Amino acid sequence: MSGSIDRRQFLGKAAAAGFALGACPGVARAGGAAEKVIVGVMGTNGRGTALARGFAGLDGADVAYVCDVDERAVLKASRAVEAVHGRRPRGVGDFRKILDDRAVDALVIAAPDHWHAPATILACAAGKHVYVEKPCSHNPREGELMVEAARKHRVVVQMGNQRRSWEKIIEAMQEIRRGVVGRVYYSRAGYANTRGPIGKGRKSAVPGWLDFDLWQGPAPRREFRDNLLHYNWHWFWHWGTGELGNNGVHTIDLCRWGLGVDFPLRVTSGGGRYHWRDDQETPDTHVVTFDFAGDRSIVWEGLSCNSHGYGGPSFHGESGTVVIEGGGYAVYDRSDKQVKRVSGSGNDRLHYGNFVDCLRSGRRPNADIEGGHQSTLLCHLGNIAQRTGRTLHCDPSNGRIREDRDAMALWGRDYQEGWEPKV
Repeated sequence: MSGSIDRRQFLGKAAAAGFALGACPGVARAGGAAEKVIVGVMGTNGRGTALARGFAGLDGADVAYVCDVDERAVLKASRAVEAVHGRRPRGVGDFRKILDDRAVDALVIAAPDHWHAPATILACAAGKHVYVEKPCSHNPREGELMVEAARKHRVVVQMGNQRRSWEKIIEAMQEIRRGVVGRVYYSRAGYANTRGPIGKGRKSAVPGWLDFDLWQGPAPRREFRDNLLHYNWHWFWHWGTGELGNNGVHTIDLCRWGLGVDFPLRVTSGGGRYHWRDDQETPDTHVVTFDFAGDRSIVWEGLSCNSHGYGGPSFHGESGTVVIEGGGYAVYDRSDKQVKRVSGSGNDRLHYGNFVDCLRSGRRPNADIEGGHQSTLLCHLGNIAQRTGRTLHCDPSNGRIREDRDAMALWGRDYQEGWEPKV
């Protein structure tokens, strides 16, 4: 496609100056700035359809592909995009067909957790920019490889922790950094839900609408069970990251942002599977403490089976507290008197728009993969501490676990032959 080739040739020239400053190359516009960013969406059974609809609604983007291993989800997403801009995208079952199309600028990934890093790394190698849902990886090593791939191939990779782009959340973080409550040293957050049991699954035939081999992709093969899809994979270590990776990453990212910390010194974990007696492997009751240099700590509490948990993330400082409330925030003095309250709402399109804008400008996005990896790594470390039953001592320069061979064995994973991520 000649127009695509022209854009790619222009890309290298247009981005050279930006990259000298450590930015990412923008999507070149052979036809001018009005040309739209061409997007393909991978994984559309749940979150992916919302993403496809959201990107289709941006003035600067065009959803050309939707992809899923469940043919029913492909049709659902196609109709959702058509409802927005009046034409259906191409539906495919294998995301590699999207990567093969030189006209495509970016891959949006909303497949299960075990796919996030391998698909991102392949997309980077194909010269595509990537918007990847949280958690960005299935294990710590994958996160390291994702950062390496983004930098090597000089592409924009944004993680879907959308609060990084919400206006009043950004304002709250600026207030914290300006010292509205003095030096902040402690942050806490949590997630609560009333999830039901998933029962005891049985081996069964793969449904005709599902390509289960491709669904498993990089994960070593296991037999299909009737209580796995399309959501319960979250609660199996082979494919998911539990509630901590599923929902904890959102608020832990805010905690890390507000405290201004990267990698921890020490991680401890308590809890376990306390409620249902079923096939789930990940904890339904989980409390994790992360200690950082400079006398700062984060505590996260997850309650999958009880809805009465923490409210928004809170930041505790020498002269008061800042509490995130939805898309806004409140400030309290040392006597717990509210001295400021700012209302705000969340708009995920701001995050999608930031990604598209960065493809054009070459700037790093609000949730660049390096920070996405750092926040996701905290979730992985909390899970590793839980699975080993030990306190983890970490290198504060990169988060790697010190002097614990068993814990470091969970730093990576085995892969199905031929699917090993390579940068």
